[in-house]
Amino acid sequence: MTETSIPSADQSVDEERTPIEATDDDTEEEAETGPAPREKKAPAESELFRQSEIAADYVEGLLDILDYDGDIDELVSGGRPVVEVVGGRLQNLVGQRGATLEALQELARLAVFRQTGTPSRLLLDVGGYRATRRKELAAVAKNAVEKVKEYGEPVRLEPMSAFERKCVHDVVNAMSGVESESEGVEPNRRIVVRPAD
Repeated sequence: MTETSIPSADQSVDEERTPIEATDDDTEEEAETGPAPREKKAPAESELFRQSEIAADYVEGLLDILDYDGDIDELVSGGRPVVEVVGGRLQNLVGQRGATLEALQELARLAVFRQTGTPSRLLLDVGGYRATRRKELAAVAKNAVEKVKEYGEPVRLEPMSAFERKCVHDVVNAMSGVESESEGVEPNRRIVVRPAD
């Protein structure tokens, strides 16, 4: 299945492209001219930290408007800017299954883009939600892999956000004998885990 749309609010460019997925643009370009050379360099750590500072300032402004207290940390982790917000009474910033958090992350990315002119891979976390959710999703992925190995049939998981799908893809891709791919369109995009060919 190929994805031809521009990433939506809950899908960054890098968050959900797995080795078995490519865009139509990639396929057409390679067919005409061969693989295109990658000219983009990874941003320097100082530029990534600047992005996290811009996003942190934006999030701090939102917290002030909402009259929420929270400590904000900006850092660079895994080659991407990260903003972490910790404190009490922040669950409303996460929302149901992280929907509000995803929207806030997109707004923070837009704030960075507005100041730098460069798209950002910023990751926003509130109250440790993403770390907790990663653990839950790892268990879901392992359970799906066990079922696929036991019965030899594909397992379709419930619809998930791009962040959640990436977490599941990472776990499944690290295991032998199985593979995963996404199917469907937002907001009902889901992962299918199947035996590897």
